[in-house]
Amino acid sequence: MTVNQDDSGYIGLVLEKLVITGIKVGDTIKIIQSDSEHSGILMPRSQVGVDSDHIIIKLDNGYNIGIKLHPEVVITRIKGVKKKKKPSSEDNSAKLFPLLPTVAVLSTGGTIASKVDYRTGAVNPALSAQDLYDSVPELKEHANIEAKVITSMLSENIHPEDWTKIARSIAKEIKKGVDGVVVAHGTDTMGYTASALSFALQNIPVPIALVGSQRSSDRPSSDAALNLIGATDLVGRADAAEVMVVMHAKTDDSFLYAHRGTRVRKSHTSRRDAFQSINDYPLFKIEQSNITELNSPLLKRNPERKLKLKPLFEEKVALIKTHPGISGSIIDYYVSKEYKGIIIEGTGLGHVPDRIQQNIRNAIDEGLIVAMSSQCISGRIDMNVYRSGVELLGIGVISCEDMFAETALVKLMWLLANTSKPEKIRSLLGISLVGEIDSRSENAEFVSKREFK
Repeated sequence: MTVNQDDSGYIGLVLEKLVITGIKVGDTIKIIQSDSEHSGILMPRSQVGVDSDHIIIKLDNGYNIGIKLHPEVVITRIKGVKKKKKPSSEDNSAKLFPLLPTVAVLSTGGTIASKVDYRTGAVNPALSAQDLYDSVPELKEHANIEAKVITSMLSENIHPEDWTKIARSIAKEIKKGVDGVVVAHGTDTMGYTASALSFALQNIPVPIALVGSQRSSDRPSSDAALNLIGATDLVGRADAAEVMVVMHAKTDDSFLYAHRGTRVRKSHTSRRDAFQSINDYPLFKIEQSNITELNSPLLKRNPERKLKLKPLFEEKVALIKTHPGISGSIIDYYVSKEYKGIIIEGTGLGHVPDRIQQNIRNAIDEGLIVAMSSQCISGRIDMNVYRSGVELLGIGVISCEDMFAETALVKLMWLLANTSKPEKIRSLLGISLVGEIDSRSENAEFVSKREFK
């Protein structure tokens, strides 16, 4: 019997047995072979090559396994897949407990506010409050959720125009009178978005928390539920009004940190405690719904405060990392493409090779704003210590103090889009507007891994 490939991704022997038994992706099945027996949910297969005899199932422990089938194998259905209920408009604002805070959860496509669709194998954004309650039932005890999908994309595809869209969506929710806003976001560029929202949303009356998940929601080790609950608790109850990032503080599930949006960086590719405050302390510790203030927030919660929305960003700003052998033609390229600004991630206290200094001078003469940050993880730059730094200051390079490169990039994008006078931009770039620069640095802040008791 020859069976062609269908949308399950299977071909050959596996597809033949699925067609004969009427089994669909998402059904709970049992696979019986002469020497083994396995049960789980049938997952779709992303076909690579011409493999036609392996089947993928999700076990009860949450992990997927591939099983090589033989012609004599027996596959039976234990339970059929449930049909997906189409959410009603009322599901997006399911207020169950009037005494709980009202929290808007806005999804940008990160897996934190997502659920697994076993019919397709995809991890899709939760479309309604009911979806979120289904994925994380404990949320019902913490807040009344109003859920909305702003966009759905991998975070590496986030663009400055998406920051504008997210900022405007948050502003709409705040005007409705919610007690706080949670933005579910992919972790790879969450630090950039947190910085962007910190500048775009000023004088905010209630807390805003970006939250992500290092492990997808279908994995047993997922940090999605704890992070989402912690972020919801924070924005619903904390006496603060600024943009923060809420993530695991340790590799276990003991507690979370809320980091200032302009001072946080993803510092590990996969650990659950990947996010660290840079040159600063976290603002809050969240432990089993207990919220402890560790560092003073910029503003306290005040529902009467009027939000200032400035959501535009200039895209033609470059981030250049200096390195041995760097060519000045890189800077010339951005000048030729009519870029408006460049952030240089220099070495140490803020240095670049002497040979590219003339290229930098030419860029400044052409009207570009050029500023210096350090590629060191912690600390602040000081361009007055060595001759090369003094010369760069002399030609007009701006010091970013202890602001790290990602935040400096976003800030310059924002300043160029919202300020028309170059001299004002130069002045504001080196001044703290939303906590992105500290007037002094402490040695205790330069520890990359910290635990607060």
